[in-house]
Amino acid sequence: MTGPIGVFDSGYGGLTVLKEIIAALPEYDYIYLGDNARAPYGNRGFETIHAYTLECVQHLFSMGCPLVILACNTASAKALRTIQQKDLPHIAPDRRVLGVIRPTTEMVGTLTQTGEVGILATQGTVSSQSYPIEIKKFFPHVNVHQLACPMWVPLIENNEADSEGADYFVKKYLDQILAGAPDIDTLVLACTHYPILTRKIRQFLPGGITLLSQGKIVAHSLKDYLQRHPEMEVRLSKGGRRKFFTTDDPLIFEKLTQIFFGETVKTEYLEHEM
Repeated sequence: MTGPIGVFDSGYGGLTVLKEIIAALPEYDYIYLGDNARAPYGNRGFETIHAYTLECVQHLFSMGCPLVILACNTASAKALRTIQQKDLPHIAPDRRVLGVIRPTTEMVGTLTQTGEVGILATQGTVSSQSYPIEIKKFFPHVNVHQLACPMWVPLIENNEADSEGADYFVKKYLDQILAGAPDIDTLVLACTHYPILTRKIRQFLPGGITLLSQGKIVAHSLKDYLQRHPEMEVRLSKGGRRKFFTTDDPLIFEKLTQIFFGETVKTEYLEHEM
C-alpha cells in the first residue's frame, strides 16, 4: 500500500511550503491539514502544542500518509522532537515526521559572511530557542539574533500585506532587529506566513542582506531525503493528487488559500477532539 505525503500547519502558512514542495516534486500525492480552529499556536505552551500537533499527525496517518511534514515553525520547535523520539516508536514506528527548522538551520551558516544571522518568527518559536540551538550545532561561530513579529500574521491573514498600513510594522521590526545587530547579513523568515510579506520586507531591508524563506529550502531537503531513503520513497503514491482539510470553516479556508497558495482549493472539514 502506498499513500500521500501529509503536510501539517497550525493554519494557512504551511501552504507557502506546500506550494514549493509541489513545484519541486509534482508527481506525488499530498494531503494538507490546517488546524485553523486552534490557531495561532505561537503563544501556546509546549504541552498544548505537542498535544494538538500529535493529534493532527495521527489524523494524517489515518488517511494513509507514511510521511508527514510539519510545515509550521512553532510545531517543529515545540513538538517535533517529542513526537519523533517518544510517540512514533509506540504509535507508528514505520512512519516518519519531519520539520522545517533543521533544513533551514543547515543552510544558514553557508550564507552568512559576517557570522551574524537574524531570525524573525512568532513568539513561540523565539521562546523555544530552537533556531539558536540548531544553528550552533552546525555553525558554532554564528551569532543568532531573534525577534518576534506578532503583528505580521494578522496583517497577512487580513489581506493587508501589500497595504500602506503594513509599512509601519514591517519597518518597525526590521529596524528593531538591525538596531540590535547592525552586522546581520542573513535574515531568516522563520514563520511560513512571512514570505507573503517578502516584497514589503525587501522595500525596507538594506542592501546586502540575504533574505531566506523556507519553502524552497524544505522542498529541496525533502527531495534529498527521499533520494537517501528509497524505502520511504516507494511507499509514497504518485498521482499528482491533492486534498485539503481544515479544523475550522472550509469556506473561510478556501477564501484565504488564494493568498498563500496562489489558487483557491476545495477544502473539507475535519473535526478535532480537544
